[in-house]
Amino acid sequence: MTTKGDSTHVLVFPYPAQGHIMPLLDLTHILASRGLTITILVTPKNLSLLTPLLSKQPSIHTLVLPFPAHPSLPHGVENAKDMPFVGIRAIIHALGELYNPLLEWFQNHPSPPVIIVSDFLLGWTHHLACQLGIRRFMFSPSSAVFLSVFDSMWRYQPKRDDPNDEKALIKFPRVPNCPIYPWWQLPVTYRSYVEGDPVSEFIKDGFLSNMASWGLVVNSFNELERVYLDHLMEILGHDRVWAVGPLLPPIDDQSGLIERGGSSSVLPSHVLTWLDTCEDRTVVYVCFGSQALLTNKQMEELALGLEKSGVKFIWCVKELIKGHVEGQYGVVPSGFEDRVAKRGLVIREWAPQVLILSHQAVGAFLTHCGWNSIVEGIFAGVPMLTWPMGSDQFVSAKLLVDELRLATRVCEGAEAVPNSDELAQSLVDVVCKNRVELVRVIELREAALEAIKEGGSSSKDLDDLIRHLSEGYS
Repeated sequence: MTTKGDSTHVLVFPYPAQGHIMPLLDLTHILASRGLTITILVTPKNLSLLTPLLSKQPSIHTLVLPFPAHPSLPHGVENAKDMPFVGIRAIIHALGELYNPLLEWFQNHPSPPVIIVSDFLLGWTHHLACQLGIRRFMFSPSSAVFLSVFDSMWRYQPKRDDPNDEKALIKFPRVPNCPIYPWWQLPVTYRSYVEGDPVSEFIKDGFLSNMASWGLVVNSFNELERVYLDHLMEILGHDRVWAVGPLLPPIDDQSGLIERGGSSSVLPSHVLTWLDTCEDRTVVYVCFGSQALLTNKQMEELALGLEKSGVKFIWCVKELIKGHVEGQYGVVPSGFEDRVAKRGLVIREWAPQVLILSHQAVGAFLTHCGWNSIVEGIFAGVPMLTWPMGSDQFVSAKLLVDELRLATRVCEGAEAVPNSDELAQSLVDVVCKNRVELVRVIELREAALEAIKEGGSSSKDLDDLIRHLSEGYS
């Protein structure tokens, strides 16, 4: 392990979405514990997410800047949770308006940061770093395979032969394993690109600027994505790609596991007590992240599938998001909770996910395939059922199912409605103890544990990253 950093001042700038903020805060905690001076930039609504970190690391400073107004965003929208998927272009563009306020802050600070570590959706910070004469390190809360596909997408801009064919297959021959996706599964930031449109061009420039940054930091580990990490180094022309994952609170820090992401609608102690009554690997955990919200029809079929399966389960149900029609989303079918009371637990809004997944009673995870959820599932050694909704999730699901073979597809798409009978069978199958997916995920769990141990691949990458942050600036 390296010695503590000197007093290098680093600006950490997460994209304002919980799935982006949490892993970068985990990394920030490590950097601060190694002696680096940290300032975290957040907008007011997201300041509360920093509370657990600030209580453990009082030396970390905060820079709170107002979220810029944008003509495409309703008043009060300040993060991706307020405006999932469809609003991401406007949010990215709006955040670019922080360039000048941030520049002014740097110029007036008595001892400004000499490094910027910012999310990959904030590519414009590369230009800011260049103007300031400092280095920007891009942080990706997503996978190395997604970064590889995303770079190829924006660099070469594949198109459909028929502009109306949503199922047109798009190939990425320059990416290892030559992945193929139907057009509708590509990120909306790309599908909505219009050449010459200022918002589109701003977004394109930001993503291309990521690869011009000094280095890339990825929440992954070599044993999980070695071929894609090597590919990123190849296209960059240097080896400044650090796989430092899995980024999670320490295993023995139960308070960190409980506090991670927010407050629960039920006491974590109640969840753990309920899980303690269940046999090992018999519970299916169902959660679709901080943004995805199911329609009532999807809720009905999912509830039916859970009911018909007879398996024990914990279902995290998301509340209504601003902008959705009230009464059409997120409603648990009447009477469902009473009928499954002896074997099911419904948690509304937020659940202590890492704590749940790490419990020995949990045997499977039905997930939207957000990268944080995938990393957490692998680290817990839990096989997965995939239902990707958007963004990078289709790429991640394909990696899980087709390459890593530790998950099974059950549904695809934000509008798709699962068949309750087929879903019930998948739920029954996934808790069987001799499935290949269980063997594979346990192997990867062991690899993840080895990676973060002293001398492991992620530990070494983290040491090297801190060395670059501490010493590698002009």
